[in-house]
Amino acid sequence: MTSPKAVPPAPPLLVADGLRKTYRLPGGDSLVAADDVSFTLPTGGSVGIVGESGSGKTTVARMLVGLVRPDAGTICVDGRDRTAGRSRGRAARLARAREIQMVFQDPYLSLDPRLTARQCLATSLSLHGAADADARIGELLDRVGLGPREAAARPHEMSGGQQQRLAIARALAVNPRVLVLDEAVAALDVSIQSQILRLLVDIRQDTGLALVFISHDLAVVQHVTDETVVMRRGTVVEQGPTKRLLTAPEDEYTRALLDSVPRRGWDPADALRDRAAASAGGQDSGKVRD
Repeated sequence: MTSPKAVPPAPPLLVADGLRKTYRLPGGDSLVAADDVSFTLPTGGSVGIVGESGSGKTTVARMLVGLVRPDAGTICVDGRDRTAGRSRGRAARLARAREIQMVFQDPYLSLDPRLTARQCLATSLSLHGAADADARIGELLDRVGLGPREAAARPHEMSGGQQQRLAIARALAVNPRVLVLDEAVAALDVSIQSQILRLLVDIRQDTGLALVFISHDLAVVQHVTDETVVMRRGTVVEQGPTKRLLTAPEDEYTRALLDSVPRRGWDPADALRDRAAASAGGQDSGKVRD
């Protein structure tokens, strides 16, 4: 009897290989923001890139999306090199946008203040020639937990959490393969952070969307990533399964990052329960809480 052939593993969706970026400074000096950064991401996977300010993690994020061109290295999605001989035509730009989208730390700065949430999504969909835009807009708003009231609101009429939900919906509008989130919950309070993190986990499970989560906070990364890359001064000091890095870090810098986290055992579910209890208490006392 012949044994069944082993099924070969699927190739990675995203491959970042040897990324390097140097910035020229006044006076002739230079700053190496990223040096030989490599990692892979499977379809539906999630990787965190963690480090303190100046570690190079945001530079890597901007290279992935195409906002910054690497001096060396390659970025491939489904085997296609995004860094080689990029066409500047509109069709090529839209094709790249459908591969990778980005959500920034401050959603208000990335949203057009003149447009309502519905108009914001309609504009994004029209750029990509989406059919049945009205139905798609309703689906996107529902996906991120925004109702009719928020759909008619402009960014300044929304809370920070609602703005970030809209930014996520806009990024999802083109059905990207990869979503890069650069400190996307850093400016939110803990209870709102927990809601956004749960939203991202649900979207990933439901759609197979792959995530690259940029953060300085290992307490946050532990809940949304499978793998983590730890960066310091532009270089990777450690990478591997997130659970292993959190429980048995090998590098001294990773241990220092863990020691600096005030919420190592933090669970988004606890924050949600605390917020629900606070809300119930406010209703009982006749006070309205945000």
